[in-house]
Amino acid sequence: MANIKNLKKDINYVLGDIIEAVYIWELTTTGKPTTESESLIDEAIGTFDALITKVNAKNVENKKTHFKQINTELEAAANQLVAKINNL
Repeated sequence: MANIKNLKKDINYVLGDIIEAVYIWELTTTGKPTTESESLIDEAIGTFDALITKVNAKNVENKKTHFKQINTELEAAANQLVAKINNL
């Protein structure tokens, strides 16, 4: 992990792209938000908030392991959200 700044950018870009994909799906299919798409956006925002809170945690014993775990959680959450978008 290069640094905390890059990890925060990765979290922002990945989850931002997922939210954008939901908006594109809405525009190309129904033209308006659905309850499923709104719940996906809410889930992405919740994931963002949780990951940023973990990144900003100050009482971490092993920082390198902590940040690798956050990166792994980001990948897992992103894969789950993309799978849900594909199932819409």
